[in-house]
Amino acid sequence: MQHEETVVDVEGRHVRLRRLEKVLYPSTGTTKAEVLAYVTAVAPALLAQLRQRPLTRKRWPDGVGSSSFFEKNVPRGMPDWVRTVELEVPGSTKDRERIRYPLVDDLAGLVWLVNLAALELHVPQWRVGPRGGVRAPDRLVIDLDPGQGAGLPECAEVALAVRERLAGDGLECHPVTSGSKGMQLYAAVSGEQDADVLRAYARRLAEELEKDRPELVVSRMTKVLRGGKVLLDWSQNNSAKTTVAPYSPRGRHRPCAAAPRTWEELQDAGALRQLTLEEVAARYARDGDLLGDLGPDADPGPRVPTS
Repeated sequence: MQHEETVVDVEGRHVRLRRLEKVLYPSTGTTKAEVLAYVTAVAPALLAQLRQRPLTRKRWPDGVGSSSFFEKNVPRGMPDWVRTVELEVPGSTKDRERIRYPLVDDLAGLVWLVNLAALELHVPQWRVGPRGGVRAPDRLVIDLDPGQGAGLPECAEVALAVRERLAGDGLECHPVTSGSKGMQLYAAVSGEQDADVLRAYARRLAEELEKDRPELVVSRMTKVLRGGKVLLDWSQNNSAKTTVAPYSPRGRHRPCAAAPRTWEELQDAGALRQLTLEEVAARYARDGDLLGDLGPDADPGPRVPTS
């Protein structure tokens, strides 16, 4: 018989859990309890990516075979120990509309969210300050999205070209397979330039690579242009946009996660594939956090060139 509800102690917080045996991934029978075990296993690394970033969640209350929805505002019944921040909705008239986001910085908060079937955790490239103000972005993201007929091998080829191009500007990037189709590349930046500067830099990079490798790279989202190519999505650096957090589960057919990878793995692109929750947890236990240079306590990166 399925237990409907239990209260657990998570690092001194009481968290109420419901229906732990509920299947969230029907293709593999993966349960809520197993997803909770995964986020617990990778919690230090995942929390480093979430800390001080307003959190948007994508929830699948009845599992990935059913409907889902994005949620920005804190949900009803939120524990009083979850920190929050209230921010203006990007693009709205000043003070006309605001959203109260959760700020998740401990394991209890992660467990609470996964209990709500929040399988995907999406964050911006900027953090909030100690008094709630929005800081300049502390990382650049390059989203590599393969069009029809392309896949991870093509993404890996583009990623290696991006790596070389960024290195010429003093930026060190880190690859993350998305857990869906493509991958992201992250690079620490100074935190002294606003999102518009980073977005313009990423756009120049995309257009230059498209010019150099027109058979492989596209910088425009028009679908008719993307067959067999990889979209280098520079727009993800817009301050209003979010990207799935590294180590977050994904709400796809298989229980995969956004997984930090090594550059050696990308050299062997034919063997590259998206990794399951179990695989990501095992790699973290073995190798530690491959994104330590992108955590909240890491040294800032360089400024990006503005021309």
